[in-house]
Amino acid sequence: MKKDRIKIVTIGGGSSYTPELIEGYIKRKDELPIGEIWLVDIEEGKDKLEIVGNLAKRMVKEAGLDWEVHLTLDRREALKGADFVSTQFRVGLLDARIKDERIPLSHGVMGQETNGAGGMFKAFRTIPVILEIVEDMKELCPDAWLVNFTNPSGMVAEAVLKYGKFEKVVGLCNVPIMHNMMESKVIGKKPEDLYFQYGGLNHHHWHRVFDREGNEVTEQIMDKIFNQDENTVQNITSIPFFEEQIRDLGMLPCAYHRYYYLTDDMLKKELEEFAKGETRAEVVKKVEAELFELYKDPNLKEKPEQLTKRGGAYYSDAACELISSIYNDKKTDMVVSTRNNGALADLPYDCAVEVSSIITAAGPKPMNFGKFPPAERGLLQVMKAMEEVTIEAAVTGDYGKALQAFTLNPLVPSGKVAKVILDEMLVAHKKHLPQFKNAIEKIENTL
Repeated sequence: MKKDRIKIVTIGGGSSYTPELIEGYIKRKDELPIGEIWLVDIEEGKDKLEIVGNLAKRMVKEAGLDWEVHLTLDRREALKGADFVSTQFRVGLLDARIKDERIPLSHGVMGQETNGAGGMFKAFRTIPVILEIVEDMKELCPDAWLVNFTNPSGMVAEAVLKYGKFEKVVGLCNVPIMHNMMESKVIGKKPEDLYFQYGGLNHHHWHRVFDREGNEVTEQIMDKIFNQDENTVQNITSIPFFEEQIRDLGMLPCAYHRYYYLTDDMLKKELEEFAKGETRAEVVKKVEAELFELYKDPNLKEKPEQLTKRGGAYYSDAACELISSIYNDKKTDMVVSTRNNGALADLPYDCAVEVSSIITAAGPKPMNFGKFPPAERGLLQVMKAMEEVTIEAAVTGDYGKALQAFTLNPLVPSGKVAKVILDEMLVAHKKHLPQFKNAIEKIENTL
């Protein structure tokens, strides 16, 4: 039975992305009978929570809405009786991301937030925290939906399903929406005039596109994008794919596939940025500082345009539309990370995949994607195995499992280099890796 007033909690409420979220709720004020919005953060994020929280209150007031906006450092208090819980936190804040990027690059290895060594370490830090949140939800709001935007989104969703034993979780990413917007535009269409069929993993999917008459227009889009700058993601260098390779795939790749199809070129660019102290994390930290200066302005009552530089475009459209679709049983077609349930025949039935799904009151219903051709299938299966081992390492703190994950990852050289990077990153992040305490002490004793 639908409630007359719903309570939404955002963990990581002090994030610079929060105005996107508030804007999305306001846009859907006639669909979502919101009574309370709780923004939650930790002590280290208290100042940012106050700044962005007060902007959120001004935005709600400017929209003429009577929603209560609460700011708190008490997660359990916020979760009591919640209907939806969204997560957008970063364990270790942006300084941890800087380490994720700079340490691998210092060894001549790819450093990126969700790919390679950096992505695995983000999972190591994040998964234990999301599982703690899930335990609180089971006690305080067992019927609530967990809407996760925290990266690595797919691995987080799988950890919740497998180790948290919590079914009401959906992983979200704005990348598919950005592809939809760009690709429809290049052939003179609106996104709603096309059907996008996605399958794969978070930041590692492929897709095909069809028009309203049922004609596939994937090749038509390829014709256009190979003649112009087709980058769709703010934080990825726009190095052109090899046309022959993409046409052979028969599907459009994710922007993040550049790290796997163009590894040498992407690494060269990252090393140039690293040498100048301009890794993406360092750039984002500057952009975020500028955003919070804007947010402090008591006259600001709407999301500033500069937020698009942060890489969060269409964030609200993903998170808020998902919540509205579940609440209203809208059966919206969305790309989400959810349990496979056989939608991707080449991956385990119970793993998390990113796939086109129908969003119902009972959650996502993934649409059958079928089997992949060998080129996609081989890479996909390696990446899924890497994710599974990474998640197990994050949960258990097993050093051998962590090294195994590093060895599986295509962006990390196996052997001595992998072990050196793993050890250095474990020590650098030890404050946020209590599960690896024994392994870290052993490493430090040999230094």
